[in-house]
Amino acid sequence: MFPPLTDEELHELTESVRTHGLRHPIVLGPDGILLDGRHRLAVCKALGVEPRFTTYEGDDPDGFALSVNIRQRKLTTGQAAMIATKAQAGTKTNEHFSREEAMRSLSERTGVPTARLELADMVMRHEPELVEPVITRTVGLDKAHTIALTNKARAQASQEHLARLRVEAPDLADLVIMGELTALQAWNKHRDRIKEDARQRRVATYLLCDVVTSLAQARGTRTFARYDPQFQAPGRPVTRETIAHAMTALTEMDAVWRERNLP
Repeated sequence: MFPPLTDEELHELTESVRTHGLRHPIVLGPDGILLDGRHRLAVCKALGVEPRFTTYEGDDPDGFALSVNIRQRKLTTGQAAMIATKAQAGTKTNEHFSREEAMRSLSERTGVPTARLELADMVMRHEPELVEPVITRTVGLDKAHTIALTNKARAQASQEHLARLRVEAPDLADLVIMGELTALQAWNKHRDRIKEDARQRRVATYLLCDVVTSLAQARGTRTFARYDPQFQAPGRPVTRETIAHAMTALTEMDAVWRERNLP
């Protein structure tokens, strides 16, 4: 879980053990598992120094190993926060604890500020692929958190889009569920449909306002009597058949207006 010592840190430890011997004993758990001191143990073996061991006698060996290593290692607060958060995620916590209470408890045990733990927790939940890069210091915690926030916002937007698509465009929602479209792609298609529908309604409205109002204004005048075929628009003669179609169209229009309760 912890990154290996850097060459500089390993050199410092080696020279310290060579000069002063092993200052801090290797800590083992009750079952003999190494809890603290793997680098010190490796250096002792390399130098031929007899290591000293001690046994942890508490009831939280994992918590001890986490706390002591975070406090002893030269880690950035971002690294420490991510290591602590990752360790917390792999252990059972009191189910009665809220997330905030769990964060405060972890902060008290590790010395890592709660604010940094919260950033690490956000990365764990929304951009888990950046957990190891943060631990190895390849990516800073703040940058990883920014990416995680972006991903969280996208995920929330996708959920909201899908919820609306289920109501407004079920066919597109089905395509998202089947994996044929992403929520964003489906939402964009839905918006395109809405725009196209608005365009068609606008064109239809302009046409009807122009044609029907002009026809209504001709009522009771000599406009119809003055119709002269020699002046008709090319390809658009007004015949009895055309008039019959127009009357049918007006009847249909009247029915729609009544259904929609338009004035």
